[in-house]
Amino acid sequence: MEQNVKQSKEHGYDKAVVLLSGGLDSTTLLHYMKQTLGIRDIYALSLIYGQKHARELKMASWQANVVGVKEHRLIDIGFIGELLQGGSALTNPDIPVPDLVDLEEDQLSQPPTYVPNRNMILLSTAAAWAESVGANVVFYGAQAQDQYGYWDCTVDFVTRINHVLALNRQTRIVVEAPFAERSKAELLRIGVALGVDYGHTWSCYCGGEAPCGSCPTCVERQRAFEAIGMVDPAGKAKR
Repeated sequence: MEQNVKQSKEHGYDKAVVLLSGGLDSTTLLHYMKQTLGIRDIYALSLIYGQKHARELKMASWQANVVGVKEHRLIDIGFIGELLQGGSALTNPDIPVPDLVDLEEDQLSQPPTYVPNRNMILLSTAAAWAESVGANVVFYGAQAQDQYGYWDCTVDFVTRINHVLALNRQTRIVVEAPFAERSKAELLRIGVALGVDYGHTWSCYCGGEAPCGSCPTCVERQRAFEAIGMVDPAGKAKR
């Protein structure tokens, strides 16, 4: 992580694209880019891919407005959700989002909430937009999940994505993931120091008006707030 941050400062990025979901991780990253890295022109990209927790997109818009991004684009790629519907609890209404405690040991490395190749698709889209607006970097809010994980949130994944993007013969786009080796509690400490309003973020995979409190991301979020001795300003879980 420290190496990634050092690289960002050395490059002196003044224009960048960020994948902004409206969740805790990407929101922290957005504020970090503006306040810590001092990136002047931030292009925020939020994607509708058929996710059950589409409420997160309202939070993305709120945070983008607070930070004062150069442009925030909300793009509907719902065909991805339709195409991949059978492969994920996040996009298929007939597959329930599981509670973390119900996951088997062998599911923790790739739970039913994994969306096939989602992050590669999102990063490819963000890299294309970056190239079109004259930015040479995409920031990605991957972090080291404490309880479960996805292969496309790892440092190795980011490294290999950058190897592919480096094949561009004219405009090389770099993916930066400064939190890829940080826990969610560490991200929270960074965000709290930056004054991030986490009451305007959404994590629950189930959607709804209140977090379920038991899906993998709800549990991870709760434990992160407990680890830093804070009450989650987004409110209590419904159960």
